[in-house]
Amino acid sequence: MPTRACPAMLIGAPASGQGKTCVTAAITRFHALQGRRVQVFKTGPDFIDPLFLARAAGRPAYQLDLWMGGETHCRSLLSAAASEADLILVEGAMGLFDGSPSSADLAAAFGLPVLAVIDAGAMAQTFGAIAYGLAHYRDGIRLAGVVANRVGGPAHAGMLESALPPGIRMKAALPHDARLALPERHLGLVQASELDDLELRLDRWADAWAEHGTADLPPAVAFPLCGAAPFDASAGASMRGLRIAIAQDAAFSFIYPANLDLLHALGAETVFFSPIGDSAIPRADALWLPGGYPELHLDALAHNEAMITSIRAHHAAGKAIVAECGGMLYLLDSLADGRGRRASLVGLMPGSAAMQPRLAALGLQAVNLPEGALRGHSFHFSRSNIHLEPLAAGRCPNGGATAEAVYRAGSLTASYMHFYFPSNPLAVARLFSR
Repeated sequence: MPTRACPAMLIGAPASGQGKTCVTAAITRFHALQGRRVQVFKTGPDFIDPLFLARAAGRPAYQLDLWMGGETHCRSLLSAAASEADLILVEGAMGLFDGSPSSADLAAAFGLPVLAVIDAGAMAQTFGAIAYGLAHYRDGIRLAGVVANRVGGPAHAGMLESALPPGIRMKAALPHDARLALPERHLGLVQASELDDLELRLDRWADAWAEHGTADLPPAVAFPLCGAAPFDASAGASMRGLRIAIAQDAAFSFIYPANLDLLHALGAETVFFSPIGDSAIPRADALWLPGGYPELHLDALAHNEAMITSIRAHHAAGKAIVAECGGMLYLLDSLADGRGRRASLVGLMPGSAAMQPRLAALGLQAVNLPEGALRGHSFHFSRSNIHLEPLAAGRCPNGGATAEAVYRAGSLTASYMHFYFPSNPLAVARLFSR
């Protein structure tokens, strides 16, 4: 099988909160400004970090998940990227070896060298021990170097570099700078679309990398040019002639680019609208309400009675609705935000929900629906009381306790679960064609 060598690496860390997203965005923006075509990926189920990476690269950032999409799907995504990109970057999830599958599993599967980001702000020689452990904890991992993040100054940087064992190279010592940080909220970083100065921040990151990092490209990796399409339209799955209205605004934005690509590969037409600002759903055969932050926009959603009437009419006409997490909460009788303020919403699902100060559920999920098996994940801070008999319940492949219910009310299918559509194109086609 022919291959193409393309510089590539996975950006990992010993834990969450080390600065992987900022460093990945910095490297991406730096090389993009040099005129290189950078394709960025994110390991694991994450909607928010990829939006920053996409803005840094100037093109969509995709998920690479060995479980949600499978190894063949991941290989085809990398193959497609290698055929046109000058650089491939993959931001890992959590700690390098955390989870199953882990970021390390992905790196080993595709021969990706690892750049380790370590928050060195309160660290001295132990920096070297952590770097050594990341390099030698398991076979099949090749460390391309380390980044010392949130460094106190040149003397501190020199101390950290001198602590590194032979064979491990310091790629960057990035200073502690509040201007390089990103604001956070309960589901992670504040969304990229909410930061008016994001372009300025991205340029600052690129400047920081230019000053304190290395300009060289990572090692080249040989990727098989397998020819298989990342978004399989075979196996009888077709959505040709189907028009799908998709909610997308500040309240509903958790959409995998791969999900959109699959809908288009199957022949569907997609049109976007705002439940906050528009008065009606566009003309459509099906409706998709993805996750997001409806709790932050309760008043605007509740007061848009024209949109609520339009959604109810769509359901009354027997047209398909797929609602995920925040999209499902919007369809309940009511939702309370983190301060206890409650608002009445669409009311297609009898029940209510309220935001909690602590995480309510987190985990990969698989569910068997009448349309077929689908994979995805769950991540939410709300608890709900829904007066419907579940159609099915998800399961966590790692044995975790999270088991999200999937509900059906006429043409409506709803769950806390976020579906990864490429996990079963035929099931997705059936779901939206109900």
